[in-house]
Amino acid sequence: MTIQVKTTQVSGVDDPSWLGSEHGLDSTESVTLLVSLFTAGTHYPNGYLPSGLPLGKVTASGKYGPYDATATDGRQTLVGFLVAPRQVTTGINAGGAILTHGKVREARLPIAVDTNGKADVTGRIRFI
Repeated sequence: MTIQVKTTQVSGVDDPSWLGSEHGLDSTESVTLLVSLFTAGTHYPNGYLPSGLPLGKVTASGKYGPYDATATDGRQTLVGFLVAPRQVTTGINAGGAILTHGKVREARLPIAVDTNGKADVTGRIRFI
């Protein structure tokens, strides 16, 4: 039996123009994304989670899902943004990286962030 890491390149489907600068990209954190919390038509309409997706941390598991101001599981607090697109395979959690400080071009995000989310990251994320 062999154990190999499989890397899938998602190309031609992402728009990283939401990044306002390179600041913060040298210190991203690895995260596990709970794919079951993301909605196909909303969060990954093309079979991948796009970069710039706002993320919140599920308190019980320490894993991440989509930021949702109405959630009650921890995801109601914006923590950061998905750095690179991730392919979605139903039933399998995905690894990713999260941008927790830097500049973000608000108008270029794949999903808008509300006032509460912006307040959550004040001092770490600057919206331009």
